[in-house]
Amino acid sequence: MKRFLSVLVLLVFMVGLGITANAADSSGKITIWCWDPNFNVAIMEEAAERYSKANPNVEFEIVSMAKADVEQKLNTILASGVKKGLPEIVLIEDYNAKKYLESYPKSFADLTSYFNWEEFADYKLGFMTLKNKVYGIPFDSGVTGWFYRRDYFQEAGINVQDLNEITMTEFIELGKKVKEETGKYMIGADPYDGGLMRILLQSAGTWYFDENGEPNIANNPALYEAVRIYKELYDSKIGKEVSGWNEWVASFNEGEVASVITGAWIIGSIKAETTQEGKWGVLPIPRLDVPGSVNASNLGGSSWYILENSEYKDLAIDFMKEIYANDVDFYQTILYERGAIGTWLPAQTGEAYVKRDPFFGNQRIYLDFSEWMTMIPSIDYGLFTYEADAAIMGVMPDVYNGNLTIEEALKKAEDQFKNVVGFF
Repeated sequence: MKRFLSVLVLLVFMVGLGITANAADSSGKITIWCWDPNFNVAIMEEAAERYSKANPNVEFEIVSMAKADVEQKLNTILASGVKKGLPEIVLIEDYNAKKYLESYPKSFADLTSYFNWEEFADYKLGFMTLKNKVYGIPFDSGVTGWFYRRDYFQEAGINVQDLNEITMTEFIELGKKVKEETGKYMIGADPYDGGLMRILLQSAGTWYFDENGEPNIANNPALYEAVRIYKELYDSKIGKEVSGWNEWVASFNEGEVASVITGAWIIGSIKAETTQEGKWGVLPIPRLDVPGSVNASNLGGSSWYILENSEYKDLAIDFMKEIYANDVDFYQTILYERGAIGTWLPAQTGEAYVKRDPFFGNQRIYLDFSEWMTMIPSIDYGLFTYEADAAIMGVMPDVYNGNLTIEEALKKAEDQFKNVVGFF
């Protein structure tokens, strides 16, 4: 990926700058589809307002829908082959990006020559690149952290200075100590949710599929270790069993757990319990105990895509270049106001990133997250992340109760996955 990026630098100036010069004098309407009015929609409104100041003849229509509705509507219109009524820009979750690119070739604009890709977090580029062409503009990061209660760890006699490079096995042993000394669970955990599984796999630089897109489930050492960790967490009883988002958030808002391992996007939910100000801190996540694993990973995140056949494609490219790949203050604003950690690297040296956060014990949490983001392994999510996730979670009851060994369970999961998606 890095050698490929180096080749692109010259092309950026030959082609990309030409679009900017022409679009600035243009008029038109940029239609954008996205979800979450308090995050993605609000951020796009901020971006549109900034662009409109220098381009008053450009109109924006930002359409807010549920995530599932965006996906259904996009699938329907692309599958029909209709080239009218397309939005200029659409938000796509990173886990699903490759599925769209491969299912609808020539539907998304080739952006290879318009951006300096070396300025974006490397891990975001793999799943938006197809046959050496880049089709997306990286947006928010799902960089992960290990959020912990300072007071509980102190009560348990844990020195957090020793926790920057630990493994998940060591994490479980710490959890036993926390529960014994404080009576608190280490984490809130849904034993049938694949979020932690995806965090652990990416920390090891691997996924459910190999480099050819073939299933990599039954004979994947990192996945074996991740399933083993799930079972050990289950057996150790250090996790408070929860089901669904509300119960999970309540587990830490109500002080029942000592830590949370997830994406930085959870910060707003943690801060919602204002009585806990000063009691939280953030550490690098524990890693899998396999060769090449690192104490950094990702969970979630989305990116922007421009439709090839949209009416104002060139104008949309210019808009994204001027704001998402040029405006440092924009990224400072959305971090302050929305807690959005962008993946355009030049923006991560501003005041917002070095500011101390009283809620987290005056820790410079965003500076830490920006550092960990550069360590995230770049992988290809393939076409069927959620289908593979479901197959593995479907065999976990048999792992927990001992009906299947981990080897047997992963073989069963791979067979079920192949039947569902048509791999033979």
